[in-house]
Amino acid sequence: MSRRWLFLLLPVLWVAVLASALGVVHARHRARGLFVQLEQLANERDRLNIEWGQLQLEQSAWSNHGFVEQVASERLRMTLPRPDEVRIVAP
Repeated sequence: MSRRWLFLLLPVLWVAVLASALGVVHARHRARGLFVQLEQLANERDRLNIEWGQLQLEQSAWSNHGFVEQVASERLRMTLPRPDEVRIVAP
């Protein structure tokens, strides 16, 4: 009777080992794919952080008081009013 169980159990164990090996191969393949995707996302994050920093620098340069005054005077031909032209309006 034990020999009969051995002949039945051996193919079942063989299939289980084969299935677990295939599962391990699939899991490792999936993990490598996810790692590559994670690295790509990290590179994209770093690129976007650099671009964000550049945009912040550009914004600070454009909003600099001296730059705004220079553009207003050169391109728009605006001038500061003389003190006698200033009127203060009370609410």
